[in-house]
Amino acid sequence: MAQRALKRFPSHGEYNSLWYWKKVISPARLAFNYILMVLARFSPSLPLKLWLYRRMGIRIGNNVSIALEVTMDVFFPQLIEIGDNTIIGYNSTILCHEFLIKEYVTGPVVIGRDVMVGANTTILPGVQIADGSVVSAHSLVNTNIEGFSGGVPARPLKRT
Repeated sequence: MAQRALKRFPSHGEYNSLWYWKKVISPARLAFNYILMVLARFSPSLPLKLWLYRRMGIRIGNNVSIALEVTMDVFFPQLIEIGDNTIIGYNSTILCHEFLIKEYVTGPVVIGRDVMVGANTTILPGVQIADGSVVSAHSLVNTNIEGFSGGVPARPLKRT
């Protein structure tokens, strides 16, 4: 599979790029997204969770299950796509941005259909997880993956 699909933007000033976050997203929109994300993180109701995430702009398919305490990107939620019948495990994080020293990067996260993402997994910007894939718990997904993968960084694993 191809490398991460990232767009790079220079910092808006002389300091690290996070100091200029207000030039990237309005404070009101960020606060709105954050409130929705916090409510979704702690809701045990899957239909309510999905409704809240969709209000943030996340594209979510049918019959998706997102566990408690999952954190979605609040700066660029519109760059997240989750396919039908996928499960995102407890306390996982999906990011579509990285604020760096001299630049910030954004990239879509596309999680296919029938994917299982294990608990405590972090998915970085610009990656695709292919349909039917399994990502083991405690993994760092920093490149496109398919099949059974896991680890830090995630890589193909053999099933035993």
